[in-house]
Amino acid sequence: MTYDSTSFKDAVKHRRTVYQLTKKSTIPDSRIQEILETAITEVPSSFNSQSARIVVLLKDEHDKFWDIVRDVLKTIVPEDKWEHTGNRIAGFRNAYGTALFYEDPASIRKLQEQYPSYTEKFPQWSEHTSAMHQYMLWTAFETEGLGCNLQHYNPLPDRKVSEIWNVPAEWGLKAQLVFGTPAEGARDSLPEKSQLPIKEKLFVHGAS
Repeated sequence: MTYDSTSFKDAVKHRRTVYQLTKKSTIPDSRIQEILETAITEVPSSFNSQSARIVVLLKDEHDKFWDIVRDVLKTIVPEDKWEHTGNRIAGFRNAYGTALFYEDPASIRKLQEQYPSYTEKFPQWSEHTSAMHQYMLWTAFETEGLGCNLQHYNPLPDRKVSEIWNVPAEWGLKAQLVFGTPAEGARDSLPEKSQLPIKEKLFVHGAS
């Protein structure tokens, strides 16, 4: 199953959270960039704000990011709880790369000035924009055989990330998508999806 040949339905069904990842990629970096470019250009945004920004860290740069998160967490997590936290961070670090999802507030402010009656809504719609980018990239990576898991360690690493990778300080970090080739048996051990009955979640009126 690959990004180019997979049906949309199959891609949605195939996407899962995978934590056991390795420092390998099923596709070359050029293919990763191609998928990223599709996401950043084709995923819609409210009022065409184009407020999403994606910073992708691969290999050593990826390791450096999770070292930053680890070092910050070590200063705030109690010593008796550190083993669990440290193991989680080590697991993320053991992957191939991380995509950092940002929103640029300048794009939001511009729309707030243009459409003052929607001022309070634009920050919320910006979150929707980021979520769509996260989901598209996650699903596309899954269809290429990459495992992914979505994390939210912001704002802990924000300042260091800005310094090291020249990320504008005003950009808002929303999430981190960790990805890599799944470890052997990682997908086999995934639990079955737990779903509420469709009738409790989906309501259709007026269908023929």
